[in-house]
Amino acid sequence: MAAPKKAVVGPLVGAVVQGTNSTRFLVFNSKTAELLCHHQVELTQEFPKEGWVEQDPKEILQSVYECIERTCEKLAELNINISNIKAIGVSNQRETTVIWDKLTGEPLYNAVVWLDLRTQSTVENLSKKIPGNNNFVRTKTGLPLSTYFSAVKLRWILDNVRKVQKAVEEGRALFGTIDSWLIWSLTGGVNGGVHCTDVTNASRTMLFNIHSLEWDKELCDFFEIPMDILPKVWSSSEIYGLMKAGALEGVPISGCLGDQSAALVGQMCFQEGQAKNTYGTGCFLLCNTGRKCVFSEHGLLTTVAYKLGKDKPVCYALEGSVAIAGAVIRWLRDNLGIIETSEEIEKLAKEVGTSYGCYFIPAFSGLYAPYWDPSARGIICGLTQFTNKSHIAFAALEAVCFQTREILDAMNRDCGIPLSHLQVDGGLTNNKVLMQLQADILHIPVIKSCMHETTALGAAMAAGAAEGVGVWSLKPEDLSTVMMERFEPQIKATESEIRYSTWKKAVTKSMGWATTQSPGGGDPNIFSSLPLGFFVVSSMIMLIGARYISGIP
Repeated sequence: MAAPKKAVVGPLVGAVVQGTNSTRFLVFNSKTAELLCHHQVELTQEFPKEGWVEQDPKEILQSVYECIERTCEKLAELNINISNIKAIGVSNQRETTVIWDKLTGEPLYNAVVWLDLRTQSTVENLSKKIPGNNNFVRTKTGLPLSTYFSAVKLRWILDNVRKVQKAVEEGRALFGTIDSWLIWSLTGGVNGGVHCTDVTNASRTMLFNIHSLEWDKELCDFFEIPMDILPKVWSSSEIYGLMKAGALEGVPISGCLGDQSAALVGQMCFQEGQAKNTYGTGCFLLCNTGRKCVFSEHGLLTTVAYKLGKDKPVCYALEGSVAIAGAVIRWLRDNLGIIETSEEIEKLAKEVGTSYGCYFIPAFSGLYAPYWDPSARGIICGLTQFTNKSHIAFAALEAVCFQTREILDAMNRDCGIPLSHLQVDGGLTNNKVLMQLQADILHIPVIKSCMHETTALGAAMAAGAAEGVGVWSLKPEDLSTVMMERFEPQIKATESEIRYSTWKKAVTKSMGWATTQSPGGGDPNIFSSLPLGFFVVSSMIMLIGARYISGIP
């Protein structure tokens, strides 16, 4: 009996999407942008103390290898020859900080995740060193001094981990965000691995000058970071090196974008003024500002959007960042047990169709844009004896939408031209209740791409378009048309405004909860054994009445 014929397909491009909660590897047809196959592995997060969030860099790397191998096996089952994969792109959770030993290839400390809050005292000490009339950090980086970004995480590690200090002194230490760790490891590691990053990830470290597109000596001196541990900065689309192991050995890695920049590319927001919102662990609204650096007066970040080739121009974006979006659903599942699966929240919310006056501020890691208040903590307010788990589920979805409204309002004020619609992507956009709520609260149409893997698509596009690969055209006339689903507002604007104003009132109640020193001089880590988020729910009704709210007699 003859062997089955291999399916004939055009050149393929793979994309690693390394996120906070999971790793995925996806393979696209470069001519049609069709997703052919993928595999996903969920990751663990560690919470050693209250406010600390860590991940194991080796687990992350192993998950990438596993996803690649399993996807290749699935392609073989579909009779698709993996030799058709001509390039690989990498997209990653940004800001998360890794330091490893270049001689052994071993991480010197756990990855400190972007959500981590341990650096608050570091931020406070550094802020005292910035002249009041010359915030050179924001001018050069587009970023506020915050626990969010890599430089303060790196500074904390250098101050507190002797193993890292010793490796730096001996010239063995390398620093990178997740993309750097992955590319160095995948291209050979200790045997000639390429230590690099791209402009989008570099722009989130707070060590990178977004105007000159270089590591900045003044910034490195300010944070006391040795420049010799930093990766080389490349564009988002060029060949960095070749895969040195596994089923795809020899395939070039030729695309690299921070996850939100990848989603902007995947949504094909190449024109100035185009914007997208990604609903993942957090929520990230980016608006392409073209070749201009636009500085926000309303709490947004200025960041590098992409640079799609060594000789191509850099494009910038305004960004509104929300720390907790999908993470609040995971919290309801893992910490409170209100739901058993993440998908169940849509059913619960649909049952009641209202929060019944309950408002949820999920400030587990403080408040990001537009407030930038690290002292804020989560609250659930407006509870009555009538409140049940369905109302809380609805309030959690509303919280995602209200936070998006806040950053959209800030973006409209900065840009001067209100957005007429919002393009959306990310895993949470599969929740139709959430998407309808978002249209109602924004009071503009929400347009969802039927290709929900836009982050992976953006990384694949960058990789396939790289010089020396050339299997993916980024010319406007060659870009594939993507089907869209549209959600129109279904409530009156006055109702939307009333609910939004009540939300903002609740936000003010969440501010100023945490201090770097605990009250009364006690142990600030007394609650460190609790999971992230448990410590921060201030409503005692929520805790005492957990059985009642969960519907347990």
